[in-house]
Amino acid sequence: MTDSKMILPRRKFLSAAALGGGGLLLSGCDALTENAGFRSFLRTGEALNKGAHRLISDRSALAPEFSAADISPVFKANGSITGGTAEYAAHLATKFSDWQLRIDGMVRNPLNLDLAKLMAMPSREQITRHDCVEGWSAIGKWRGTPLGMLLKQADLSTKARYIVFHCADQWGPGVPYYESVDLIDAFHPQTILAWGMNDGVLPVRHGAPLRLRVERQLGYKQAKYVMRIEATDDLKKFFGGKGGYWEDAHDYDWYAGI
Repeated sequence: MTDSKMILPRRKFLSAAALGGGGLLLSGCDALTENAGFRSFLRTGEALNKGAHRLISDRSALAPEFSAADISPVFKANGSITGGTAEYAAHLATKFSDWQLRIDGMVRNPLNLDLAKLMAMPSREQITRHDCVEGWSAIGKWRGTPLGMLLKQADLSTKARYIVFHCADQWGPGVPYYESVDLIDAFHPQTILAWGMNDGVLPVRHGAPLRLRVERQLGYKQAKYVMRIEATDDLKKFFGGKGGYWEDAHDYDWYAGI
């Protein structure tokens, strides 16, 4: 009984710290974010938050879905809104006619899928709320290909533990944008690779031609401009080793469950 009483207050504290810390990191105005001891504390909090979340929440449960009447009239485009590389600009110029999604890494059947093929596959439509670490939310309608279905087609290795999303945008010389999730979220029924938004094609500012929607996590996990998906057994093999751009560069939590 003592443990269960402690979990909820601790999780609320950590969630508040994550949200508040995220805003401070984005503004760059708090000296605490430059303190190694404080960053270490935040990383410890991530492990506690993840463990508590799994104890009190069924991760197979669906995120809330809404009606068309609930769709936000304005859905803010955050982070990169242009793709930002010459390669992406070339794809955009041809309306992604020669663009392909690569699925590889720890799979037995690597895949190369063009946009038309992805859009012809069985898809899922969902109206969900996007919660940003900056404190704003918006509701949008997404249509896309279930990630779990694609991983099954690629014949995911039993040794794989994580799915890494390599994106088109760059956040500085040699600093590519990437994100990752574990297999629980990868195979969640609401985790899709969205190519449609609000009954139209996915806009460039929202990540065209393909973005991740992992509805049980905060907005910074919803990687845009996805170019390649890689299965792996260890996130330390990639870039800063923490599983994503914001995690590497700004000490955001890798696990951002809501």
